Amino acid sequence: MPDLTREEKLAAWLAAEQAIRSRLAAPGTSSLAAVAEMAPMDFFDRIGNGELPCPPFGLLVDFVPLEWASGRFVFQGTPDARHYNPLGSVHGGYAASLLDSCMGCAIHTQLKPGQGYTTTDLRISYIRALRHDSGPVRAEGRVVHVGRSTALAEGRLYDVDDRLYAVGSTTCLILDLRG
Repeated sequence: MPDLTREEKLAAWLAAEQAIRSRLAAPGTSSLAAVAEMAPMDFFDRIGNGELPCPPFGLLVDFVPLEWASGRFVFQGTPDARHYNPLGSVHGGYAASLLDSCMGCAIHTQLKPGQGYTTTDLRISYIRALRHDSGPVRAEGRVVHVGRSTALAEGRLYDVDDRLYAVGSTTCLILDLRG
């Protein structure tokens, strides 16, 4: 959104988040058997359209899936005082959770029906502290490589001014969900 002012860009980010929140179903989980039968993009589209339950973890941490395409996934959330550590900034686990989620879901978009994944390695580098006044942040994950048994992705956490708060990378083990 290079032609927008900061205020216009912030309004667009908040509107996009509200639009997806209005479509999401109540939190819950789908059966592993049902998920294994779906193409990954169909799975995410059905969550985004409210046809499948919204993952409960997003409610707990208060972030939503915002954009997804093959090899790319974006979550958005706004940290607040609930996410603070004793030192007066947002706990590093907030950023790690958003980055782990966006990178893992980016990998998931490129798997075949019947495949799943689990994180085996998560690396996060923090650049600056998140605070309650950081505003909405986006965690964007992109696939680096998907092989037969492992996959790699990288991610970045940034705000409406494109200030970088953290970067990460992950290795995920690809699982057969049907066996």
